[in-house]
Amino acid sequence: GAAERRRGPGRVAGHVQQPGVGQGTGPTPARPPQSSREESSLHPRSSRADSAAAQDNPRCQPNVQGASGQGRGTSMAGPGSVESSSNSLFSMLQSRTIRRGLFVDPSRDNFRTMTNLYSSMSPAADSVNLSTQTHGAVFNLEYSPDGSVLTVACEQTEVLLFDPISSKHIKTLVEAHEDCVNNIRFLDNRLFATCSDDTTIALWDLRKLNSKVCSLHGHASWVKNIEYDTNTRLLVTSGFDGNVITWDTNRFTEDGCPHKKFFHTRYLMRMRLTPDCSKMLISTSSGYLLILHDLDLTQSLEVGSYRMLRARRTPLSSDGSASASRSSGAPRQGNDSSKIHPHREGLSPRNSLEVLTPEIPGERDRGNCITSLQLHPKGWAALIRCSSNMDDQEWTCVYEFQDGSPTRPPVSPRCSLRLTHYIEEANVGRGYIKELCFSPDGRLICSPYGYGVRLLSFDENCMELSDCLPVQTSCLREVRSIYSHSDVVLTTKFSPTHCQLASGCLSGRVALYQPRF
Repeated sequence: GAAERRRGPGRVAGHVQQPGVGQGTGPTPARPPQSSREESSLHPRSSRADSAAAQDNPRCQPNVQGASGQGRGTSMAGPGSVESSSNSLFSMLQSRTIRRGLFVDPSRDNFRTMTNLYSSMSPAADSVNLSTQTHGAVFNLEYSPDGSVLTVACEQTEVLLFDPISSKHIKTLVEAHEDCVNNIRFLDNRLFATCSDDTTIALWDLRKLNSKVCSLHGHASWVKNIEYDTNTRLLVTSGFDGNVITWDTNRFTEDGCPHKKFFHTRYLMRMRLTPDCSKMLISTSSGYLLILHDLDLTQSLEVGSYRMLRARRTPLSSDGSASASRSSGAPRQGNDSSKIHPHREGLSPRNSLEVLTPEIPGERDRGNCITSLQLHPKGWAALIRCSSNMDDQEWTCVYEFQDGSPTRPPVSPRCSLRLTHYIEEANVGRGYIKELCFSPDGRLICSPYGYGVRLLSFDENCMELSDCLPVQTSCLREVRSIYSHSDVVLTTKFSPTHCQLASGCLSGRVALYQPRF
């Protein structure tokens, strides 16, 4: 009924909530004193993070220093030392491109500048203010690929568009849907898609916002998120009906476009594609993470029983290797040592399936709900936010992808994900999904934190994940905390082109953050 719908898409589905949940064990609400609303000091738990992170790999040194040193040696060489100059230049390029493919990453040399800019982020004076009575809560924020448009998905059926630089209102898509708008995804600089609790997906064109391009029908329940495969131009959506559906945008008309059910699983929460579209990750409210390797969206993957998948698992030992014995009974819930054997199913080498129970710090033998799922912009790691079903604890965790052949015998295979970093969150607004995000260069994480946001890094130098992988799991470092809302923050987003950050809260306010000079 109406009461059920008022929970909105920002809340976890009913089966996730547990009756009689204690309220006194979690962190206290992260709300600043009245005298300092905008900024706060570091959270008391940061001291624990520093001590834990001190055990990181001592070899983690900024490669950029060696690269710049070689560059200086090259520039000082005389005209006759052509061979030494070329060798130095080659060494510099090699050190800059390690673990980055064949192309040089320019941001590798200017990360200190970006770190200083992000460290000085403060609420902009002209942040966008939305009326709660008209728009309701803000459930999702999305920038266009060129950073020229900021779109806002609202609880009360509307989508708003703003100029993120001037904060000027561009357009309001009144009654964009018949229920809460959950997610927005740009296909290119002009075409974007929205999904809603009304079970539909809508396509829009920035050049003609007076009407939808088309509406897509195929889900039987709330549609929660949208992905886009740039290789095949297939739109991919997932919802609380457990279905992942692909839509062929190459052949869309005013009446819609061809679609088919690609995958189905119970308790589906979020679905994401890696940047190269080679993997699909699916999080569930029961604490399981599904990974489809060698992804081929043109083939449908029929899975007969989710329970069968969960039963076929091998617990992993603390060093990340699988034990030789297989579990035969029902799986344990939320066990930090119950990462399962990467069992892969499928009739073809494509779309092989792996089922994992991600390790959660301090959550042994507890049930967890993976509410938010994001991927590193370079495809190196998965970022999740999960909450305990037994108390008020909430965690943000980073898992490195471990691709390649395992070094151990087949009896002890290697798990695809390894927990590298984590931090405990303030579980304010229990029952609402908080969407976190990576910065465009992947060095920073922005996480909703009570009535504000936290900027987190992998180490004190804001280095790339590949340059500071710890030997043992360590805490994320808090770069800055900013409080600018009067209600629980539900979603955050970095601009893809500008040093800007946006956040939206339950009362309908959108805050923009920019460096303060």
